Amino acid sequence: MNIHYTAILVASVLQFIFGAVWYTPVFGKVWGKIHGFDTFSSEEQKGMMKKMIPLLAVQFIVTILTTFIFALLIQGFPRDWNIYGLAGFFWIGFVVPTQVSAVLFGGTGPRWIVTKIAIMAGASFGCLMIVAGVLNYM
Repeated sequence: MNIHYTAILVASVLQFIFGAVWYTPVFGKVWGKIHGFDTFSSEEQKGMMKKMIPLLAVQFIVTILTTFIFALLIQGFPRDWNIYGLAGFFWIGFVVPTQVSAVLFGGTGPRWIVTKIAIMAGASFGCLMIVAGVLNYM
């Protein structure tokens, strides 16, 4: 088993940066409305952001785990397979169904279901393409 641990770490950091951009400047306002954050005062929002630090640490750990597992999975495929295609299959076959279920049964208001799924699925697609690119390059 030949795992490139530096590539896994680089891909994880890049995914984290991508997620920060995706969920803040790109879709931050919509995401805030979906979750009702826009109804809180700026002081309450700052307090909530401070409480997110441990959650972001957990998210980083699971990002490393997902990246590692994907690196393991692609080793079982022939080298001539397209790594981006494999990432796409992994996304559509495993990630999207899990996210759809999480949104449908996670208490999201009916008005926001499609939007939330689209935002989450788009973020995970971008992250998996980052993983594929880094693993392919390194």
